[in-house]
Amino acid sequence: MAEPAVPNGDVSWWWRDLGGTPAPRAPLPGDLDADVAIVGAGYTGLWTAYYLKREQPDLRVVVLEQRFAGFGASGRNGGWLTNTVTGGRERYAGTHGRNAAIAQQRALNETVDEVIAVAAREGIDADIVKGGELEVARTPAQLARLRASAAAEQSWPHTDVEVMDAAATASRIRIAGTLGAVWHPHCARVHPAKLVRGLAEAVERLGVTIHEQTRVIEIAPGRAVTDRGTVRATHVLRATEGFTADLRGEHRTWLPMNSSMIVTEPLAGGFWDAVGWDARDTLGDFAHVYMYAQRTADDRIAFGGRGVPYRYGSRVDTDGTTQQRTIASLTRLLHDFFPDAAATPIAHAWAGVLGVSRDWAATVVHDRATGLGWAGGYVGTGVTATNLAGRTLADLVLERDSELTRLPWVGHRAKRWEAEPLRWTAVNAIYTAYRLADLSEASGSSSRTAWPAHVADWVAGRH
Repeated sequence: MAEPAVPNGDVSWWWRDLGGTPAPRAPLPGDLDADVAIVGAGYTGLWTAYYLKREQPDLRVVVLEQRFAGFGASGRNGGWLTNTVTGGRERYAGTHGRNAAIAQQRALNETVDEVIAVAAREGIDADIVKGGELEVARTPAQLARLRASAAAEQSWPHTDVEVMDAAATASRIRIAGTLGAVWHPHCARVHPAKLVRGLAEAVERLGVTIHEQTRVIEIAPGRAVTDRGTVRATHVLRATEGFTADLRGEHRTWLPMNSSMIVTEPLAGGFWDAVGWDARDTLGDFAHVYMYAQRTADDRIAFGGRGVPYRYGSRVDTDGTTQQRTIASLTRLLHDFFPDAAATPIAHAWAGVLGVSRDWAATVVHDRATGLGWAGGYVGTGVTATNLAGRTLADLVLERDSELTRLPWVGHRAKRWEAEPLRWTAVNAIYTAYRLADLSEASGSSSRTAWPAHVADWVAGRH
């Protein structure tokens, strides 16, 4: 008998867990004047609106959203509220000096706690548990990378990384074939859709208007042009992340990278007795095509990774449907990690896009002369970075000289992505090489990183 089809798409299981996608808010009723127009009602746009209105309540702030608040990555991600410096501290040390790179790390550590504090203050129950982040190695080559990474992390303050052998790792989470792990405390598990839903409601309580079902066609100094009218504003802020390529003139700004997830039905108590995972750490690994996972509040495993990494022409999906082969590959990997989960059905599968700049580094920009600003390019680490970006954009708009506006990611600009078909060819070649490297390392005993990964790093510009 054939296996029943896994429910697929419907934006994400996170939204299905809340009873389905929300009823949309009213669209823009026509032309409008505002002080600040924010394009995109994901984490970046909502955090920016939140801090602007808290700091200056009389500002007229309008958020424009094509579908509904949290339709994009904010309602589909893996739920890692972690302190990752997207692009790496070494990049900032090279451009701004070591102290600036340290400041960026410290700010992200503090941002994890800021999000938790705001959720508590605003009454947002997002299933938040600060259990840290555990990343495991399951091959000798992964273990060698783990040790090198840990040594590099420990050379910086505020990283607080601990190295664990196989036994110590099993005391946190028992994963088949694990050789070792690194752990740090600056990470919390969250329910992404609960967080974005609660944040949107908090923003509205402050007096911000969110217009959904409103597609922005073009952003220009002093205006956001939509299919329902034009918003004229002193400041127009782009917070569109993986959907940026849909805007006029922004097709090659950030690449929309696909990531996919599956979630199990709830696992029985006996499974958790055997596996542990009591601290609710987020879970990742040192594979080149890495996975990410969490234990949900209702005792499921939400498990993600790359499927088809990129669609030709920077196309983005509409409803979160992922490929059947991606569901199968993620399911196999989940069962490889946790063999005792093999008898538990997969409850849902989905996908989303995240924004990747050409140099794989995130950015926050505001031009006082034009009033235009933007933030994004988080490369999958945006649950925390969006809050820091929102606070920073708010300070920039309000023309404040603060510790946030002096962080090294402020004003960073990356070159544009190559035109097609080079973009599609390069991205798919990169991930083909990474998959080949993972297969080679899994089948061998060498502690050396497989050569296809070095080629992929060079093509990606991450060497």
